[in-house]
This record gives sequence, structure tokens and C-alpha cells, in this order.
Amino acid sequence: MFPQQVHGYLRNFFEENKCQIVNDSDHYMTVQLTIDMDKRLMNRPFYWRYLESTNGVPNPAQLTLITDQIKLDDNIKGEVVHFGSPRLNQLFQATKELGAFVQMFERVDALEIKIILTPWLGVNYKVSYYSDQTKEMLYSFGINLMTGNLIDDFQESLSGVDLVSVMPENAFHLPYIIKPLRALERLNVAIENIIQQDDHTWAEEAKKRWRKDQQVLEYFYDGIENKPECYELEKKAMEEQYDTRIKVEIVNGGLFYMK
Repeated sequence: MFPQQVHGYLRNFFEENKCQIVNDSDHYMTVQLTIDMDKRLMNRPFYWRYLESTNGVPNPAQLTLITDQIKLDDNIKGEVVHFGSPRLNQLFQATKELGAFVQMFERVDALEIKIILTPWLGVNYKVSYYSDQTKEMLYSFGINLMTGNLIDDFQESLSGVDLVSVMPENAFHLPYIIKPLRALERLNVAIENIIQQDDHTWAEEAKKRWRKDQQVLEYFYDGIENKPECYELEKKAMEEQYDTRIKVEIVNGGLFYMK
């Protein structure tokens, strides 16, 4: 996952959760948390218990999150966020807890009359390549439930749409032709195709490192007829370390009715 993808995810997360983005640069952002987000992310339960017991004035924290250290100015202080970092994993978990699936409608101007909204299924995937090293990528797909048209970077396209949770009174939405479950199957196939077409030399390189470490292990125990238990434990640990595997997860998704 590239820095700009992380940055876009952070922006969408905080905007969706009503947190004010105080400063938004290409490589860092400063966010004013809401009370709810402070409680969820900042791990200071005693502060909030004391405040609520004394009827004190709440002071939610501000976060400065750095997404690209290479472009960072020296005077910017904050928390580095990248794929696999504890903070980003925490936000992924919060996203799941707050709503892995949503239904949203594009806002319609009050002067517009009987606007037709078209249903889309949007799904965000995380693909993880595991060995002794880890590579993780985010993919966002949307599929039109009327035509079957599929687009990528769907989450990015949603950032320019004003969405609300209740359908506007002066609009109506079309009933979908393609069932969401069937559409999800098509998106799953799209992800599988991406994985199949990806460069998998990482797996071969992991196997080479595995064989090299195995040779070192065998060298140390060369000539020992009855290998000790620690030999088997090291061999098993090495196998688990270098074992190559791919994991696909749905981070979140939803139905989006848009013009």
C-alpha cells in the first residue's frame, strides 16, 4: 500500500467519522478527534472517567499523522503511519466495528425534482502476501447493480460525492437487477485475477532464503546422528517463518445509491 493510498484512507476515515481535518498536506495531516474517536483511539479511559465524574470540559486530542517521511519537513512532529503500523491496523479495526457494511444515498438538492439514484456495490479489499517479509495492498472496487459496469478506485470516487444515510425525499432509487451477492462474486473474481497476474517472484525469493537458512542449520548439526529437540524446533520455526501464503480480506463495503 503506497503512502498516497494510506493518506486517502485516513482522510476518508476521519471525514466519515466527523473529525475535523485541521491540516491536510500531501504527506501528513492533522486531525481534531471527536469525543467518540478519542475514546476509541487514544486509550485513555481514566481521563474520560474522571472528566465525566466531575462534569469537566472535554478536550479531545489532536493527531498529526505522517504518511510520507521522505517529503516531511523537519519541523513537523507526528506519528508515522504506514501499512502494517499499529495505528493503521487500529483504524482498520475501528472501521470494522463502526460498520463493515453501510447503505448511503447521494444528497439531492432541494430544488431538484424526482432524481433517480442508481445502486452500486462498493467493496474495499486488503490483500496480504506473507513469508518472512510481508506485502499488503488495498483495492477498492465498485460495481453498478443495473449494468454490471465495474470500476476500480471506487473509494476515491466516493470522496467527491456528498452522501447521507437517509434517502432524500425528492429522489427515488432503482431496484437493483444484479443481486449484491452475485455482484460480490464478480468482485471476488476481479481480486483473484489481480493476484494471479501479479509478480510472484517474492515467493521464489522467500524459498531461496529458506533453503539458505536450512543449509546453515544443517551445517551446525552436521555429523550429529541423533539430532536434539532444539534442532526440530528451529526447523519447524523456520518452516513457519518462510511459508508463503496469500490472504484476502474484505475491509468494508456498502450499497451506494448515486445519480
